[in-house]
Amino acid sequence: MTLIAFNSPAGNGRCAKKSSWVRRGPGHLGTARRRQGRILTGAGLALLPWLGYLAATLPPAEAAAWVVLDALEAAALLAAGTRLLRADPRHRAPAAAAAVLLLADACIDLATAAPGAEFATAVAMAVAAELPLAALCAVLAAHPARATQGTGAGAGSGWGAGTRTGSVSGSGT
Repeated sequence: MTLIAFNSPAGNGRCAKKSSWVRRGPGHLGTARRRQGRILTGAGLALLPWLGYLAATLPPAEAAAWVVLDALEAAALLAAGTRLLRADPRHRAPAAAAAVLLLADACIDLATAAPGAEFATAVAMAVAAELPLAALCAVLAAHPARATQGTGAGAGSGWGAGTRTGSVSGSGT
């Protein structure tokens, strides 16, 4: 039943097609959104070798926790980034998840770091990478993408037009 609520049929009784929620063509994805999508995707890809490093260098019990946390971050960043690059409006949920995970990661790093060089490294990682990425993800999650004016079917109707018509919740968003 949950899937029906999120994937409700369009107002005409037929299921919405993918083309109704994805704006195609390079002109429909702004330069800023393209850059943001690349940043998120790049950060997600950069975490993949980091997972191997953590698994190889930390004690097994500690490695399991950090690898799982960072794997979830990578998955959320990759999902948000690739969806943003495809102009898919469903980038907001993984962006929100990535923001929460990155903020938690920064807090845990700072709380568990030993005084000295380890703490300085944790602060540097939080300030240079985790918190700025979390802020970008939070902004992307909070603000819906604006539709750009284009030509062809659905021009000016906005992303997601018709996909939520007749939704069970009745919220219209």
